[in-house]
Amino acid sequence: MLKVGILGGGQLGRMLLQAAVPYEVETHVLENDPECPAAQLCTHFTLGDIRDFNDVYAFGRSLNSITIEIEQVNIDALEKLAAEGVVVIPEPRVLRLIKNKISQKAYYREHDIPTSDFVITQVRDELQHHLSFLPAVHKIGEGGYDGKGVQVIKDATDIHKGFDAPAVLEKLVAIKKELAVMIAINQKNETAVYPLVEMCFDPTLNLLDYQLCPAQVDASVATRATQIALQVVQGFRSPGLFAVEMFLNEEDQLLVNETAPRVHNSGHHSIEAMDSSQFDMLWRILLSLPLGSTRMRNPSVMINLVGSGDTGPAHYHGMTQVAATPGLSVHLYDKKISKPGRKMGHMTLLGSDMHQLQKQARELKNYVSVSGGTER
Repeated sequence: MLKVGILGGGQLGRMLLQAAVPYEVETHVLENDPECPAAQLCTHFTLGDIRDFNDVYAFGRSLNSITIEIEQVNIDALEKLAAEGVVVIPEPRVLRLIKNKISQKAYYREHDIPTSDFVITQVRDELQHHLSFLPAVHKIGEGGYDGKGVQVIKDATDIHKGFDAPAVLEKLVAIKKELAVMIAINQKNETAVYPLVEMCFDPTLNLLDYQLCPAQVDASVATRATQIALQVVQGFRSPGLFAVEMFLNEEDQLLVNETAPRVHNSGHHSIEAMDSSQFDMLWRILLSLPLGSTRMRNPSVMINLVGSGDTGPAHYHGMTQVAATPGLSVHLYDKKISKPGRKMGHMTLLGSDMHQLQKQARELKNYVSVSGGTER
């Protein structure tokens, strides 16, 4: 039986483990929280720091293959493991490239991939030299995640918000829609492409609020988005599952925002809406099985459940009221503590009419919430 490790035990790791049930595989998770969402679902749990060389190397030495659920991992250890014969998916050099937003943007420029204009800053004071470039978005090179590490710099009065560390200053784009394409590449370099999705963000939290599949765009836009996404990931020359996020601007140009080298929030709907979910697809890649089908079963809306109110023990409200909704699936992440803005679960609603689905989704958001502190 193959031994496969996952670096990180959050909700992505949890859903990946749930998708492992049909397969003959021994699962291992490395995480520094013994009560993380994935802890109870793996075959073996190891307490440790995914950013620490010794912890990652010791964890991976006895495994056949290893993957990630978050980019913030120790890549030096993964490179050593790969050199010793452990299959690392995606390959460490690709993780190193994508982990840093500076090298990621340079990759797009080098490979003629459309992306918004940018300059690199090393310290905050350098923003003073780029006032004519504003308004722009300052993105820290490493460490940003889920909306953190991103600041809008509109003019000179906002410079204090910038990062005093290596970062990308990216020209602000007039965004019409935010889109994403998920692409799987196996170890034979075969690909499977998921339908284009449309992502709608919470403007306050800068987190995905809900997502539509298929994206509500012209067929020509969907075709171009798929072509660009394939160009992005095929240049990596690595097996893996990649989410390519894009902006559609007011001139109907597609600009690549960033790429995630792992299962991703924009693909959660695939559990119910696709023949092979993003999680199932990654197991197929890890276990050298044929790629699954990306056929869409039904249009869908995926709604993130995000913590609100105080920080404290998680309480879910409105579940009883929505439990009988036709076509609705609810996924809770088993996080013990709710915090404002923390991803606590998601709901996926399937149906035949996208306009009706969006209306239902807005109604569901009024019923269901997650909070910390005292139960209502």
